[in-house]
Amino acid sequence: MAELTAETLAGVRLFRHLPAEERKALAGRCQAHRYAAKQQIVCHAEESTDVYFIVSGQVRATIYSVGGREVAFRDLGSGEMFGDLSAIDGKPRSANIVALADSFIVSMTAEAFREVLQTHPALAMAALQELVDLVRGLCERVIEMSTLGVKNRIHAELLRLAQREMKDGKTAVISPAPTHADIASRVSTHREAVTRELNHLAHIGLLERRTGALCVTDVPTLARMVEEVRHQHIVGG
Repeated sequence: MAELTAETLAGVRLFRHLPAEERKALAGRCQAHRYAAKQQIVCHAEESTDVYFIVSGQVRATIYSVGGREVAFRDLGSGEMFGDLSAIDGKPRSANIVALADSFIVSMTAEAFREVLQTHPALAMAALQELVDLVRGLCERVIEMSTLGVKNRIHAELLRLAQREMKDGKTAVISPAPTHADIASRVSTHREAVTRELNHLAHIGLLERRTGALCVTDVPTLARMVEEVRHQHIVGG
C-alpha cells in the first residue's frame, strides 16, 4: 500500500488550500487504493459510506435501467471526490462508480469525513459548493432532456466536456475521446445519432478528430449554439 503524505492530498480540490501539516494529519486518516481501468469501485445501492478522493485517474458514475441500459451521469477526474452523499445521509449508494483509467484513489470513513467538515468550516463550505455544482449540473441535464432535441443535447454534452479542457479561451482537446456510445448514454439517444452529428460538426469545422482525442476548434461558438437553443425553448416554451 502506498504511503500517504501531505503531498498526496495536495492535488485533491477539497484539501489543496490546507497547510501541509493539516493535510499530513488528514492523510493519516485515509487509505490508499489503486484501481485498474474498468474496475468497479462502488456498486449502486450498496450500504458502504466511505468518501473517495481521486489523486490521479478518472472514474464514471452510472446506473442501469430495469431493461439493462447503462445511463452515464458524469465523469470525475484528478482532484475530485465521490461518495460524499452516502457519507452525509447514511443512505445506500446512488450510482455505480467504475474506473475509466488506472486510478490512484484515497478513501476516508464517513465518520472521519463528517468530523473534518465540522472542525474545518472552510472545507465544509467547499464541500457545500461541490454539492451545489452537482445539483445545478443535474438540473441543467433535466431541462435539456425535457426540452432539447437530440442534436442539441449532443452539442450541450460536447460543450460540457470541452469546457473542462479549454486552455486558450477558444479551443479544447478532449482526451481520451469519449466513444460515441458513451455520449449517447449521457444524452439518451443511440450511437448512430451521435456519429451523424459529430460528422456534421467536423464538416462545418467545429470539430477535429485527432489520435485518441477530439478537438473542439471554437468553444465560444459551440456555447452560443447551445445557449441560443436553450433560450428559445425556455422563453418560447
